[in-house]
Amino acid sequence: QAHLQESGGGLVQAGGSLLLSCAASGRTFSSHDMGWFRQAPGKEREFVASIRRGGHPTLYTDSVKGRFTISRDNAKNTAYLQMNSLEPEDTGVYYCAVSEASYYSGSYMPASSPREYDYWGQGTQVTVSS
Repeated sequence: QAHLQESGGGLVQAGGSLLLSCAASGRTFSSHDMGWFRQAPGKEREFVASIRRGGHPTLYTDSVKGRFTISRDNAKNTAYLQMNSLEPEDTGVYYCAVSEASYYSGSYMPASSPREYDYWGQGTQVTVSS
């Protein structure tokens, strides 16, 4: 049974930084795309960043480009999201996810739609105060 566990969320002032981690257990996901999504109160879950199985390429939503960096350590079965220059608009619950279909995909870019992801963590709260 695959399990994803996020950690690293918290309360930070605008302009601050956080490092989110996503540790996978139960299965090895070194050959799968991994992604980060977020959901603000009253809004739908949205794509933040994703990373192809080999560590590149990566994909970001426009609002976080230049501020967030996604990475992975396949030896640790873990993905990371380094978030810098945080803004109040970044507030939400952050989820990591793994795409099963990406294992078989010949696509160059990593998956970015929530529908393409099969395994999800419970989420970690990120709150950015102004």
